Amino acid sequence: MTGDRKKAAAGPVAALLDVDRAAYELRRGRLVLVFDEGGQSVLALSPEAASAETIGRLTGLAGVEPDLAITHHRARTLKLPLYTDDIVLIPLPTRLTADLARSIADPTSGLAHPLRGPFKVRRDSVSTASVAAVQLAKIARLLPSVLLAPVPPEKAKSPGDRTIARVAAADILSYELATAGALRQVTAARVPLEDAEDARVLAFRSPEGGREHLAIVIGRPATDKPVLARLHSECFTGDLVGSLKCDCGQQLRGAIAEIAKEGSGILLYLRQEGRGIGLINKLRAYALQDQGYDTVEANERLGFESDERVFLPAARILQQLGYTRVRLMTNNPDKVAALKQYGIEVVERVQHAFPSNDHNAFYLSVKKDKSGHLL
Repeated sequence: MTGDRKKAAAGPVAALLDVDRAAYELRRGRLVLVFDEGGQSVLALSPEAASAETIGRLTGLAGVEPDLAITHHRARTLKLPLYTDDIVLIPLPTRLTADLARSIADPTSGLAHPLRGPFKVRRDSVSTASVAAVQLAKIARLLPSVLLAPVPPEKAKSPGDRTIARVAAADILSYELATAGALRQVTAARVPLEDAEDARVLAFRSPEGGREHLAIVIGRPATDKPVLARLHSECFTGDLVGSLKCDCGQQLRGAIAEIAKEGSGILLYLRQEGRGIGLINKLRAYALQDQGYDTVEANERLGFESDERVFLPAARILQQLGYTRVRLMTNNPDKVAALKQYGIEVVERVQHAFPSNDHNAFYLSVKKDKSGHLL
């Protein structure tokens, strides 16, 4: 195989590895250069990990003061006008501090450190590179906000530091679906469970990056009949330590017991903590709930959608295991619609609800009233 053909064959893998590396660098508090097909480039830095030194470096390399990019949800919380699509750019004072940037991006300290505002926002259209930089922060499981500055074309190819990760905006924006579509089974083992002794755990991973997902196969479900299935997004607090703030632990163990009672079925354990925002951000959302916001409001005040999950991984795993029809254990109509969208026929929705307690009654009512769960 020639060098060009090798490069072409490795293209998709290399592109997603670039996204993985860039997300890692952003988490480390390092600069990342994002470029788009329109010829626009930006240097990006996470406000969570920013310091006076890294902000000064960003400003020096770009030659201009950075803006703070936030999502529309976060902008609405700050009562800012939405002049631009997808994200809002806030031009910050010349004497920008890392603490100011963090306080705008992170609402959890709002009561102790109120913002001084009001802040101005830019009216010019935002580049695809800028939008992708915010999405990269989500992929990195950071707050969905970045400090960024445009980089002239002549500097974009060589921003003055060869250690800076460079990544294409298109690769960032297609990352979640691309990695989900490339999932492959990598191993399996028999794991007797407390409520289902005849169980196997199958691990799936994409060679192109992204998160790993698990399938718990109970019994020997036939592929020529609709399989009883449950899509369960991981919840460290509910699944592992028994949090009473949600019903996740009950749903997980209840689904395993119900599938075992039926004789066979599949539980897909999806690595999408906190409705896709990650554990640390979920804890931030919990802190906001303690201030009086509900679960939807908390996610949106952080700058996220109320639900950031992608259910393509579930569909791909089911298809690889030979299942195209399911009886889905869920109260969430979005899961039914998502599986249908990705080629899985949902022949029946099986109710899957549990009694509330004093800590999660309001949470469950919000799921019903705002998220449309059929409780």
